[in-house]
Amino acid sequence: MSPPELRIVILGLSITSSWGNGHATTYRGLVQELTARGHDVLFLERDVEWYAANRDLPRPPHGRTALYHDLRELERRFAGQVRDADLVMVGSYVPEGAKVGEWVTRTAHGVTAFYDIDTPVTLARLARGEVEYLTTALIPRYHLYLSFTGGPTLELLERTYGAQAARALYCSVDPAIYHPEPVELRWDLGYMGTYSPDRQRGLTHLLMEPARLWWEGRFVVAGPQYPASVRWPANVRRIDHLPPARHRGFYNAQRFTLNLTRADMIAAGFSPSVRLFEAAACGTSIVSDTWNGIETVLTPGSEVLLARSAADVLGYLREMPEEERLAIGARARARILAEHTAAHRAEELEGHVLELMARQTST
Repeated sequence: MSPPELRIVILGLSITSSWGNGHATTYRGLVQELTARGHDVLFLERDVEWYAANRDLPRPPHGRTALYHDLRELERRFAGQVRDADLVMVGSYVPEGAKVGEWVTRTAHGVTAFYDIDTPVTLARLARGEVEYLTTALIPRYHLYLSFTGGPTLELLERTYGAQAARALYCSVDPAIYHPEPVELRWDLGYMGTYSPDRQRGLTHLLMEPARLWWEGRFVVAGPQYPASVRWPANVRRIDHLPPARHRGFYNAQRFTLNLTRADMIAAGFSPSVRLFEAAACGTSIVSDTWNGIETVLTPGSEVLLARSAADVLGYLREMPEEERLAIGARARARILAEHTAAHRAEELEGHVLELMARQTST
């Protein structure tokens, strides 16, 4: 029997612009697959200047997308949809998200969820009292806390913060967009990510230092907001921003790609990034920093290569046989397609919501 059609409202950071954020990619895949499963999805996005000036998908093709300018307009235009939805989900980093969440949990008659695409960062900032989009008092009011981080963090959310039900809902990949393609191999090692101070140390040790030690190597770093003070080796090409339409070609043009993890996410563990899934789906061999739980996503040595030093990286780049490199990428792709596509996430979300709806009906 097919699951019932759900009316879903998502209030997220952005679905129309991927500029400087990884949220848009996640929401695009999730909305596409939810609608493919027969659900009615309305995505609500705050119309802010930064994303308005950098929209690479101004009219998302799946579900419905609407923009609002402030809380007053949100409440005036969309109170009925929020009230009557089977699921209302508020994402992390939504402007004035705590106020949005308070309104949603007061208004909605269905299941309410908080989708934390930045869980370790959120918890670290909560401890410092710096979070605009969530409060400790608001967490227990949501029926569901969906987290990009799994493992022990889920128990922490329930025991310490009073979350009613904490569940992992990792990022994902669309295999129709990310897949191998025959292109010229232009770089030995590449990295894609917005600048962040806590990732810069890893970038320095695992890409820039290998580039300085191996002048014949070809390296690339793509992503915005890197300060002018960064001194790039001459054999490192810089690309300021790559829209999602160019991600596949970027990964396929690398022999190896580097995965780096935010410090808070390393500390929490069990926090795979969307770039990890995208690169793997392209069949590109991945060199990653180390963190607890990576073995639950990709098997070290077989599906992903771990590095702690420039010497580790250079060993892979200069010594690994081509046949082994390709086999690692192929095994990673098979694992991701079996467990971590956007279709998997839509099915998981649907299951969580139906479980809660059944529980609410029985009480």
